[in-house]
Amino acid sequence: FSEAVDEALKAAGLPWLPGVATASDCMRAVAAGRTVAKFFPAETAGGPPALKALSGPFPQMSFCPTGGVGLNNLASYLALPQVICVGGSWLVPADAIAAGDWKRVTQLAKEANEAFKALRG
Repeated sequence: FSEAVDEALKAAGLPWLPGVATASDCMRAVAAGRTVAKFFPAETAGGPPALKALSGPFPQMSFCPTGGVGLNNLASYLALPQVICVGGSWLVPADAIAAGDWKRVTQLAKEANEAFKALRG
């Protein structure tokens, strides 16, 4: 979490999702009035167990984990009530973008949406 970036974007009136990976990051985000943050790099930073641990001292926080999240582990993140969404490059693979394969990107987005609906209703 960067206080300088947060202040600059607030001043510009731009929305953003600040990034956190540690309890110290969460402390700074909460002090700045933020209650929603991107948890990155999710898998490297400890995955669902780390998010669960952060929820104890920061019950007001909600997270969007990214970084190592995909259809293979989506369920373990969405099982946590503090996770409001997930993000990942698996939705828009570089080779699909380069080839203009929007059909593939659309299919991957549909699969992610179906997985979300199956887990969250």
